[in-house]
Amino acid sequence: MASSPLNVFKQPLKLFSQQPVTGFFRDGYCRTGGIDPGNHAVAGVVTDEFLDYSASRGNDLRSIGLKGGCKWCLCTARWLEAYQAYRSGRVSNLGVPRVDLEATEDSALRMVDMETFRPFAVRHEQPSAGGSGSGAV
Repeated sequence: MASSPLNVFKQPLKLFSQQPVTGFFRDGYCRTGGIDPGNHAVAGVVTDEFLDYSASRGNDLRSIGLKGGCKWCLCTARWLEAYQAYRSGRVSNLGVPRVDLEATEDSALRMVDMETFRPFAVRHEQPSAGGSGSGAV
């Protein structure tokens, strides 16, 4: 029996999105099961700038209904390509989707290391005694 998919922290993979339903298996998880040739392992929150960039590279995600702010399991190579475009000045920081590391499958680490992901990580709201957190993405 196959083991349960793990996230980049080697913990059970978190459900990412059911609205829209995402993932290679369209079950809301960014899991690949080893049979996904595109390795849709990166749990990304897309921006309009990323969608423009992706369309310019031949993958128009707006054609399937995505818009800025949508959660989508991205091909690891496409996320890395957007990151490299940012590093070379072809897109701004907002051209790189934010990543929910708890919902990103550990297979993404074969192509992108944690230190590259970290600055783009979704910041989850932490419970606090004061009660108000930003929940910023």
